[in-house]
Amino acid sequence: MADREWEWQLNDGTRMYACEWQPEIRQSPRGFIGIVHGMGEHVGRYEHVARTFADEGYVVCGFDQYGHGRTPGRRGHVPSYDSLLEGPDRLLREARNRYPGIPAFLYGHSMGGNVTLNYLLRRRPDIAGAVVTSPWLKLSFDPPQAQVVIGRLLERVYPQYSNHRPLAAERLTSDPEMIRRISEDPVGHGHITAKFFFGVRRAGLWAIEHADRLSVPLLLMHGDDDKVTSIAASRQFAERAGTLCSFVEWPGYRHELHNEAGRPAVFSLMSRWLGDRAANLSSV
Repeated sequence: MADREWEWQLNDGTRMYACEWQPEIRQSPRGFIGIVHGMGEHVGRYEHVARTFADEGYVVCGFDQYGHGRTPGRRGHVPSYDSLLEGPDRLLREARNRYPGIPAFLYGHSMGGNVTLNYLLRRRPDIAGAVVTSPWLKLSFDPPQAQVVIGRLLERVYPQYSNHRPLAAERLTSDPEMIRRISEDPVGHGHITAKFFFGVRRAGLWAIEHADRLSVPLLLMHGDDDKVTSIAASRQFAERAGTLCSFVEWPGYRHELHNEAGRPAVFSLMSRWLGDRAANLSSV
């Protein structure tokens, strides 16, 4: 369990679940890391990620997105794409209010990676950097064209129309224990509405087109055996983003790098990258 739990009230009145993990030595944390989770997930799925970084001296904070986890509302639905950007805003507000003066980072995965990248490009926050894994910029497959046409029509006339895809945990990781945990998770779901899907889809394409707006250091990582989101789209984003973006490919890794059998190497690389930037800012 997290060390602290509370709720944020969003602009539309929704009460969003949030939580925080604290380092053992709380007087001088190395930095603040805000987690932005992916589609069908919830922040509780990142307990082991948060504990890893809390053990290294970071305060880690996260929240359940609209339509996910302990945040109320229709599963897999969102009022608008822009409303998804409220989450990262609240994370960084928490960092400024409770932990002024320490480096702040965002960490987004999959759909949360899409949100994190769009937040960086559209809002241009004054933060130390961000880590993004397997972002949904494009899917790794093309949905049937007829399905896309019908979906766009539904987005206009019935935006809450929900599609449910059964969870296939083996597409996410090769680790049998993590497959079991994901499959048995009672809070995860496979729902997504037309409004949510096409909002994220358009935002992913927009992010690739405007990647040169990146203004903070970014560690972007993707496994080359990802059958959910497109590694080619991540490469394209990295090329357009320029020298502020460090792109790392993980051969043989599936969609959830933080849940793969080889995740210690992933955590080690992230720790070095975060530590270097936190140390550089602390020495200024």
